[in-house]
Amino acid sequence: MNSDSESFHHQLLSWVLADTATTFESSSVDRQEIDGVDNPLKQATTSTSGELESGVKPQTFQLGEIPTVQERFQAVLKRRLQLQIQNQPPLFPWETQLLDYPDYADEQSLVLVPAWGWVAQQSKLNLPIALPESIFRQLLEKCQVLLTSSLPLGAKLVQVVEDLFPNEGQALNDIAGLVLRSNVRSPETLETMPDLQSDYANLKQRQQMALSLIAAKQLLDNLTIPVSLANPVVEREWLTSAGVLQLKVEYQSQGQTGKLRVAGKLPTQGVFTLKGQGTRAVGQSANSGNLSVELHCQQFNQTYTLEVDFPEIEQQPLVFLITPTT
Repeated sequence: MNSDSESFHHQLLSWVLADTATTFESSSVDRQEIDGVDNPLKQATTSTSGELESGVKPQTFQLGEIPTVQERFQAVLKRRLQLQIQNQPPLFPWETQLLDYPDYADEQSLVLVPAWGWVAQQSKLNLPIALPESIFRQLLEKCQVLLTSSLPLGAKLVQVVEDLFPNEGQALNDIAGLVLRSNVRSPETLETMPDLQSDYANLKQRQQMALSLIAAKQLLDNLTIPVSLANPVVEREWLTSAGVLQLKVEYQSQGQTGKLRVAGKLPTQGVFTLKGQGTRAVGQSANSGNLSVELHCQQFNQTYTLEVDFPEIEQQPLVFLITPTT
């Protein structure tokens, strides 16, 4: 038998050994006549004993017949595998039995975790590189805590970002001083940045410090609303995951006292809570639209806080600091 024939039979033997003998022998497909030879595999496996008993030389294939047999064998094997897959479909690694899955997900079964509602405001800041959402959220949370503190602005900035850069107090103080003394909008003015399209994680530590301090300063500026008799109307916008929150703060003098009024346009249902020293006013809207609250100011130069609560997008309210002056 030539080498091609031996190689082909070796392939047949390997396939047979990979399968179970009983399955192969019981297949009706295997018992069909292939190119005029009735079950050549069976003849091949019994050729040794048959030759000894009958003295008949076992049948072999000519070289030109090998490709034809290979093609027929591959077709038989393909049909056999298709039948096995149809009768016993394969399972996913996590399955122990065949399961039917719906063509679409039931909307009532979906549990969506919304993004923190207030972080969309980052897109409105003048930053050369976007901060990771987790870092921006941490900065915003610290700004909320320190917003009403009497600390100087430079000290506030350092405290807002110091948790991101432990044991770097002196470097933070130095860069915070540069941020306050200039109109810097990007770390590029502090140190040449290799690539303004780089991710935050790829920046040098001093660049990360500068970017974080700049973001903290802009957040504190956005959250602080100074009004005065000379500048009695100030407007603010804050982008949320539900849309834009528009605020209009008015300060009016009424003799020895004043009146503070906050009017807003809400993108969703919400609550305004305006607080002063011993005073409080609450307004609520069941849907998007206009909402206003007002307080009478008993004395000048007193600070007030405005809490904006949007229950549908965030459990924590957003706090603004209002600072009326004469």
